[in-house]
Amino acid sequence: MSKIVIENKHFALIVNENAVIESLFCKDTEEDCLYKGEEFTLFSLNEPRPFNNEIKLSYPNKMTTFQADRIRREGDLLYVGFELVGFEAVVELKVSDEYVGFTLKDFIYSPEDFAGLSMTPPPVYSFRLIQLPIASKSHFGNWLNVMWDEKTAVNVLATSPYTVIDSEKHADYRVLYAETLRDVKLKNTGAAIITSNTEALLDCIDRLEKDFGLPKGVESRRKPTINRSVFSVGSTSLEEADGQIEILKKCGIEMIKIHCFAFFKQRNPCYGDYGDYEYDLDKFPGGEDDIKAILEKFKAAGIHPGFHVLQTHIGINTSYVTPELDHRLNLKRHLTLSRALGTDDTTVYVEENPEGCEMHEKCRVLRFGTEAIYYESFTTEPPYRFEGCKRGHYGTYVKPHEKGTIGGVLDVSEYSATSIYADQKTSLQDEVAEKLARLYNLGFEFAYFDGSEGATEPYGIYVPLAQYRVYKKFDSEPLFCEGAAKAHFSWHMLSGANAFDVFPVNVFKKCISRFPCDAAKLMRNNFTRVNFGWWVAKLETQVDIFEYGSCKAVAWDCPTCISDTPDVYAQHKRINDIFEMLRRWEDARRYGFLTDEQKEALKDAEKEFTLLINENGEYELAEYFEIKIPDSKISAFSFERCGKSYVVYWHNEGSARLRVKLSGELTLTEDIGKEALEIGREDGEIIIPADNKKYLCSSLPIGELRRAFENCKVTDK
Repeated sequence: MSKIVIENKHFALIVNENAVIESLFCKDTEEDCLYKGEEFTLFSLNEPRPFNNEIKLSYPNKMTTFQADRIRREGDLLYVGFELVGFEAVVELKVSDEYVGFTLKDFIYSPEDFAGLSMTPPPVYSFRLIQLPIASKSHFGNWLNVMWDEKTAVNVLATSPYTVIDSEKHADYRVLYAETLRDVKLKNTGAAIITSNTEALLDCIDRLEKDFGLPKGVESRRKPTINRSVFSVGSTSLEEADGQIEILKKCGIEMIKIHCFAFFKQRNPCYGDYGDYEYDLDKFPGGEDDIKAILEKFKAAGIHPGFHVLQTHIGINTSYVTPELDHRLNLKRHLTLSRALGTDDTTVYVEENPEGCEMHEKCRVLRFGTEAIYYESFTTEPPYRFEGCKRGHYGTYVKPHEKGTIGGVLDVSEYSATSIYADQKTSLQDEVAEKLARLYNLGFEFAYFDGSEGATEPYGIYVPLAQYRVYKKFDSEPLFCEGAAKAHFSWHMLSGANAFDVFPVNVFKKCISRFPCDAAKLMRNNFTRVNFGWWVAKLETQVDIFEYGSCKAVAWDCPTCISDTPDVYAQHKRINDIFEMLRRWEDARRYGFLTDEQKEALKDAEKEFTLLINENGEYELAEYFEIKIPDSKISAFSFERCGKSYVVYWHNEGSARLRVKLSGELTLTEDIGKEALEIGREDGEIIIPADNKKYLCSSLPIGELRRAFENCKVTDK
């Protein structure tokens, strides 16, 4: 049996004339990565039902898969035939040293294949462009779609934003596949195979990104800024920037993320104004020149500005909604009027059964024409109807609508119901992207795509495509991007993956270990990082809370995002201690002085660590342990170093004095190695101040020192 060998510098894919894959051989590691326990063809296709008359009469009318059963190669073209059906697919190859690309170009069919049918052949619903059964490996990256271990990596990835990339898990193997969809873009849509030694994987993806003009995800991940933490602000101005720069310097942070509505008009504090994006000329009378001046001020201070957007949301206050709904707003469900709807009618009759339509009280909204109609309920028995309707919802014009008018249930955002999602099949997202890119191109350097889950189905295509429609209008490649949701093609753009939302103080440590830490493991499988979250300081937030999160984030080479809360900063008695702690961990990211062994220790969810600066001005890592003091206003932790026992402690809210039953040689300092502070002694107790962070050093055993603090007294004197 003749064979087709498709090979490059790193691998050889061998397929026999029946289109069955026989080998995927990695030349770098001399490993055949293919699972051999079952035969798989390289290609297949789906029809929504059989259309050829004889096949239709022989087989059930349902989604039907036809496996490839013959293949031939002519230059860079593969001609693929399929079982039962007579037509062929034409697949173009692009063979590079780093990858092999596959693109569905066309179908070849004869008039007899669909004789007597008035239709555009062939009726292909989806085409499986690649399917590779790969023997199980120790790691699987579900975002990048890569199987790998310490030696070899196999990756099936998109070369177009319109390709579906996914996998199917089996007991001993996983099928990595790429598909094109009729209802998205069937032809001229592609994917690629990369098989190499694991160290070369990112180099291969980098070459692919450059050859296909994709966002440079690999290049971004290799920049030193990829693991830098971010300071997030909701507003800024030339005057505010001075205070923000001061805080950034205290925290050692060099990235500032500014919400886009720092610059645009906003009437609604939630999502109601997304879409129009008109500059707030009351705040910035010079328009874009004023904004450029602010961004330049940050850059002059060594700070990279980025912006925060919700690109898929269209606010209910905007011109896209009131007084007339834009036809490009998405519908969750299409409905057809079975009776004419007059301007005074409060019952809407439809042809389709409304069963399953939205019933959340904030999201019960129909659209017919340009009118929004709120409904109270619907029937699921004929005549189908929506009842208790309030016309002219969102302040839209009330209009008559003819029988047969097609409308439906408006796709109101589940997040506060103050915005509506754009239909990603229309030009609306591009129109919004132009406005957002206009702001970005004033001098921003990275972006956060919030609300990215607000896209139309299939989400695997339209979540990243909505991001890409904004991204590709940027004048320059961002340092990195993050987003609230991701799918395969996002990997090239969201080199920072996502940031987790705010965790309440009382469960902060537990949530850090449960969510970002777990996500960091998953992202490692995808050769990327995650942001450990938007951390908002509350008055009850103490240094150890954010230090726990910081040490775990650094363990995984990941950043954090600290939100600006000026009112809290002004009142928080220990905020400078928090800033200093953040600065130290940011130095750990920037200078990389922690060893791999130390990072592994930091990953333990049950352990807490603090980053010290020792007597020589060098950073020193110490595991520390909480001391439960009867007075909840005091926080204290113990640790050991250089043969001595230490307690680091502070007052959570203000100041007091501690009376501790201790004797012997003791040293109290504001920081390790700093000038000693006075220690009072009275009746066998020491009397020490409790306010900002202080360190008590003793030659006593650590257990004795801890017990003394567990029984200390907190007094005003």
